[in-house]
Amino acid sequence: MPLYLNEEQTMLRDTAKDFVAASAPVSHMRALRDADDTTGFSRDLWKQFAEMGFTGILIPEGDGGLGLGHVEAGVVLEEIGRNLSPSPFLTTAVAAVAALKGSAMRERWFPGILAGDTVAALAIDERAKHDAAVAMRAERSGNGFRLTGAKQFVTHGHVADLLIVAARTAGSAADRDGVTLFAVPRDAAGLTAESQRLADASLAARMAFDGVEVDADAVIGDVDGGHAVLTALLNAGRAGAAAEALGVGGGAMDMTLAYIKERKQFGAVIGSFQALQHRAAHLYAEMEVARAAVLKAQQLLDGNDPRAAAAVSVAKASSTLTATLAVQEGVQMHGGIGMTDEYDIGFYMKRGRVLAEMFGDANFHADALARAEGY
Repeated sequence: MPLYLNEEQTMLRDTAKDFVAASAPVSHMRALRDADDTTGFSRDLWKQFAEMGFTGILIPEGDGGLGLGHVEAGVVLEEIGRNLSPSPFLTTAVAAVAALKGSAMRERWFPGILAGDTVAALAIDERAKHDAAVAMRAERSGNGFRLTGAKQFVTHGHVADLLIVAARTAGSAADRDGVTLFAVPRDAAGLTAESQRLADASLAARMAFDGVEVDADAVIGDVDGGHAVLTALLNAGRAGAAAEALGVGGGAMDMTLAYIKERKQFGAVIGSFQALQHRAAHLYAEMEVARAAVLKAQQLLDGNDPRAAAAVSVAKASSTLTATLAVQEGVQMHGGIGMTDEYDIGFYMKRGRVLAEMFGDANFHADALARAEGY
């Protein structure tokens, strides 16, 4: 497939660009931070996302959604990244939907997601860095299971209505098999959350499961066979995070280019200095390479191509490194003021840093690719 958007996707991009820029620009994020907001996003804005149809992009038409794909979801996520818009779109409308698609649980949770009433969180990670290890236990109890253990870095976990939880029903922490995914309501007895503010002022939670009881209907997929569902969730989340990082990098680059075209030093606009022109050209080229990698991964996911997982790793690593380059160049070209709260460029650096860790950083995905090739 060609590595550019078709006419319908371009129209969606234009719609998302106008909507997000008007409804949730960087100033929206600033306002939530300055008010010490304890939710982490605006529920009214989440309802507006639903009214625009964005929350149903990945939900099949038979379930009331738009039946579109990861390319279209990525279009929205790039604009979210460009505007640093706090939103549960990635965790809820992308990753959680990918996990629930083939499950009977979709009948319970999809209507709320479509309406903008439901927020989902992913209780997957247990260590300081993202990896595939799942040690949390799920033991059979009556006609269901009892979940015991802890999760961390659960974005929106403290306010989510639904938690997608990975737990071990057999084997040891490093085993691929023996993992089961559960859909757990946030108000389940024995479930506690401690929210913490991250570097970019967003909120994530450390979650403790103290004998949380769920019935057998809470299982997503098969008992002991949750690897396929977890893989679908992670691939969707990684591709989505890559698209958002692309938006962060693009937003930082646009802001920096505008700045160097106006800032004067030694009687000349600094954008006329050849050294800065070379660096700007290099950044543009890197952004285009990352954009191609992200779009290819999205297309392969939409086509259920067996090469999708590798392409997603390439996209996540590429977009992370490129966004990091964009925000670092942005801060440096802004000079000392780039390190202050007065200019928005510093917020792009902070968001880029958090996105870099979500669903695995560049080193994680480089290692995954190397292992897949037998190294």
